[in-house]
Amino acid sequence: MNPREHRAISSGRRYRSLPCIIALALTLLPLAVSAADQAGSGPTTSFGAIVGILTDSNKAPLVHATVTATKDDGSSIRATISGADGSYSFGDVSPGSWSLSVRDAASVEQKAGSLVVKSGTAARYDVALVPEPTKPSGGILDTLTHAVAAAVVPGSSTAATPAPAPAPAAAATVPLALTAPEPAPANDTHTPLANLSDNGWVNGNTRETTPIFDTKFFTPEIRLDVNYLHDFNDPHDHTIVGSTEEFRSDEFQIEQVSFGGNFHWDGVQARFLSMMGLYSTATPRNDASNTNVGQWDLADAYRYFSEANAGYHWDDIGHGLNVDAGIFVSYIGLFSYYNFDNWTYQPSFVSSNTPWYFNGLRVQYWVTQDLKIEPWLINGWQSDAKFNHDPGVGGQILYETDNVKWVFNSYFLGEDNLNSSSGVPNNGGGDVAVGTPNPLAPSISYNHVHRIHEDDSVVWRYFEAAQNGGKDFYGISRMALSFTWDIGCEYGGGVTCTGGQNKANFIGAMLYDRFWFSENHMAVTLGGGAMNNPGRYLTLVQPINGATAATGSPYFTENPGQPLYQWDMQLNFQYMPKDWITWWTELTYRHSNVPYWNGPGGVTPPDGNNGSPGQMVCNNGSVIGASNCTGEGGVWYPDLRTSELIWGAGIMVKF
Repeated sequence: MNPREHRAISSGRRYRSLPCIIALALTLLPLAVSAADQAGSGPTTSFGAIVGILTDSNKAPLVHATVTATKDDGSSIRATISGADGSYSFGDVSPGSWSLSVRDAASVEQKAGSLVVKSGTAARYDVALVPEPTKPSGGILDTLTHAVAAAVVPGSSTAATPAPAPAPAAAATVPLALTAPEPAPANDTHTPLANLSDNGWVNGNTRETTPIFDTKFFTPEIRLDVNYLHDFNDPHDHTIVGSTEEFRSDEFQIEQVSFGGNFHWDGVQARFLSMMGLYSTATPRNDASNTNVGQWDLADAYRYFSEANAGYHWDDIGHGLNVDAGIFVSYIGLFSYYNFDNWTYQPSFVSSNTPWYFNGLRVQYWVTQDLKIEPWLINGWQSDAKFNHDPGVGGQILYETDNVKWVFNSYFLGEDNLNSSSGVPNNGGGDVAVGTPNPLAPSISYNHVHRIHEDDSVVWRYFEAAQNGGKDFYGISRMALSFTWDIGCEYGGGVTCTGGQNKANFIGAMLYDRFWFSENHMAVTLGGGAMNNPGRYLTLVQPINGATAATGSPYFTENPGQPLYQWDMQLNFQYMPKDWITWWTELTYRHSNVPYWNGPGGVTPPDGNNGSPGQMVCNNGSVIGASNCTGEGGVWYPDLRTSELIWGAGIMVKF
């Protein structure tokens, strides 16, 4: 969670208010009178008070302005600083004529006016800055009725009226919700992660410490991601397979264009982020539920946004409690769903082949500033709809300090596997026979298959020049590494976790080491990972003949018991001249024990996709039928290889 989110969480907090100041002044005045009367030495003097609110030409609070009150006879002078809401006060002012002046943030001192203070009373004097073009010689003028609050003191009934001032020229007004957020306390011991010096170095986090533009109601967010990729297998259809971040070879492509942000007002909060570009096509095709479980075409309904949720924030429960419902990014394996936030562009299999989002209810409870417990009630396993009768449940435990972050993610019950051996979706009902390579294996009822999965990560910053007297380590300004491990399995309905022909489990890990240079404006990351997945339950289906997670593919089946072992490595360089832009280049090598990656022949049939991705295709592009492809050169097969080398470069912007 970055400082922008801290501010959104704590937007309902207030540090000062004029009614409280007046009440305090009125409470203390009788005590001051009594103390003076009991002193017993010299003449007794009852004190009064001066309170008010300072605003600028747009009627927004004038913060941290110096207010000086000088008694006209020269016997006393007082000074104070206005608070976050523009309020100021003098609580023990001797009776008499006083003059006020204000020095704003630009250190320009201007006269505010004069007033008479009577004993036992509090005089309110509100002033506003006059726009420069119409500013008279007085500088700051009274713009409101100078209300006088009488203290509850015997014999006191009224307070003096300040000297009149000319009316100011009309000024444009700004709604309170669109004004800048109140500044955070210098030592914030309440807001989650506000005690951290900087968490922008963490894999999966954005770098900026404060947003470029912010208001009390809305914090905008804009993302743009453009890449150029080259697959050294040279597929003639320019298609890259088996990736959640890379899709087209030898072309400039827009990966992501997003607009949205965080809304927050009086505890109510909402977040929305649109999704356009290749992500808006790739994400729905990897969710089998949105077109094959029931009606209403969820793929199109949810296609053009990646986050949409709303809820309420309680600031006074622990260190904050949020209850939100909608679609959320799950940040599995430390890597963010958004490439701008990550150390590498293409993450390893543990991140790519596990959920990126969920649709459901999320509760976030901050036990301390650094410890969060977050239970989830969700539809399934990265799915917009449910695959069986049980909801998915899960959650996250997060603990973060300046140099270490621990993340523990757990999933239970949720399911996302619809496909039988033939590639025909089972749609959550009945029994289907498992096909190759175990044609005699027990049948499976996917309506009773569930999943359990654990995804845990740690990221450690083991060197920081700023913590080492500002000295670089041979030009290196920062070093950190991340380690992620996953373990899980499917069970029920004829599928087992540990043995038998229908075994389906997953184990994987990835390790990355990152080095920053040139005052953290450049970075090099080296790392990779591996996964062993007998059952292929997390493997991405290649888009052979337009196949999706819902259609499956007869050219690459995903049945329990089918082995799959894959590993990869990435070498990435990033240039980050500003916090909101990243230039990058990267080399990725990936290997599979079975043919999986696209080769020169491609994964597209000769005459293009024929509309039946779950069936085999003839060399003329038609679906295999009674003719059995006679006279057409036989059955068409995609050109799949066991290894792949990709070079890429691009630019990413995030405001």
